[in-house]
Formats: sequence, structure tokens, C-alpha cells
Amino acid sequence: MNRINQKLQEDKKILSIYFSAGYPNLKDTVQIIEELEKNGVDMIEIGLPFSDPLADGPTIQESSTQALHNGMTTQVLFDQLKDIRKTVTIPLIIMGYFNPMLQYGIDNFCKECAAIGIDGLIIPDLPVNVYADEYKATFEKYGLKNIFLITPQTSVERIHFIDSVSDGFIYMVSSASVTGSQTGFGSAQEDYFKRIADMNLKNPQVIGFGINNKETFEQATQFAKGAIIGSAFIQDLTKNGTGKIEEFVKAIR
Repeated sequence: MNRINQKLQEDKKILSIYFSAGYPNLKDTVQIIEELEKNGVDMIEIGLPFSDPLADGPTIQESSTQALHNGMTTQVLFDQLKDIRKTVTIPLIIMGYFNPMLQYGIDNFCKECAAIGIDGLIIPDLPVNVYADEYKATFEKYGLKNIFLITPQTSVERIHFIDSVSDGFIYMVSSASVTGSQTGFGSAQEDYFKRIADMNLKNPQVIGFGINNKETFEQATQFAKGAIIGSAFIQDLTKNGTGKIEEFVKAIR
């Protein structure tokens, strides 16, 4: 069974952390992953830096830009992660945009992910119908889960279609905004969380965008299986480097 599916079956709320590979420093990637697992994080999203990250707010954009300046590329990331499964057992997901994957070659990219032990991909700019028609068979051949995003504006029909072609979790964007722009959840967002929960989809939901502390983590996970923290963790890396990861995670739960 894929590690993502195994993790989602555990009787607990899932804490997933996102960071940009190669940030703050090019060679920090593996250390950050190992520290996050050691301190109780359940799942990690490794950001593959891209020059035009349309879903990302300023914090992630800046970290992605710095990572590119540091020398991060698709091949460098694969080289860094080649031995990651000797030390890390939790699910690892690569989150990135479709262009670098297309340039690498989709089959080659998925083959490398499988060889390393990557469990899934999040590709915000890959439409679900294009995935279903052209790439689903390749992802499944290499045992990779493709995670799709929904927002408060996603139609019921599209949500059901995403649910039908998914076999992992659904990434629930908390609001129609970029990452890092929220400071808490209002009644409209809670109504949205509840509305999706009441749809009884076959895939569990994990909420992202706007989770930045214990309060927002608990608020989100009232209605969903887990929550994702990205910008707040990157801000902590910017301020403290890799030295205070333990304190960051323990402040969440």
C-alpha cells in the first residue's frame, strides 16, 4: 500500500509541512526532511522551485527564487533524495508546476520519483481532465498518487470528478487566494469546510493555505483529516535556518 494511504488510515489528524527544496541553502533539503519526521510531522511536501509559481504567495515565491539562485534543479533534487528512504519512512510528495516535469519527460520524472520513494505529486497547473486523459496511466504505473486542489469556487460536479480519479487525498485550498495570505478562518471558510465534509467523498481532505499556528491547525482539522503548513514554516526557516524546526513543530501540536 502507498505510504500516503497508510498514513491517512491512522487514527490521528495529519500534519503536513511544505518547504521549497534547496532553501534556505542548497544542501538543506535532506536535513529538513529528516528533522521534520524526527519531530512528529506526518507527511512532507517538497516544493520543486519554478520561476513562475502562480499559486504561491510572496513567502514561497521568494524561497523558490532563492532556491533557484542556490542552484536547485529537478536533477539536483533527485540526486539529493536518492538515499532518502534509508532514513525517512513518512510519505513524501513533490509539489511543483508542470513545465519542469514536462521538460524532464513525464515518464522519466515519474520513474525517478518511484526509484527514490516519492509517494505522490501535487501539480497545481495540471488540469484534472488532462491528467485523466493523458497521464493517469503513467502515474499509476509508477505507483504515484496525484493530489488535486479544490477551492470554495470549485463546482460540485468537478469535485466529484476529482474524487473519482483520485486515490489519496484531496487538497482543500481554504480560500481563493495565494498561499500565505490568510490570518485565520472566518465563518464563510468554516461553512465551506463543513460543506465539503458533508459530501462524504471517498478521498479524505487535507486543508492548506492559511494554516500557520496551533489555532488554525485545530480549526481546519475539525472538518478534515489534516492540514498543511507552508508559508509559516518557510518564514521560520528564513528567520532561524534549520536550527529551530523542533520548536516550530511542537508549537503546532
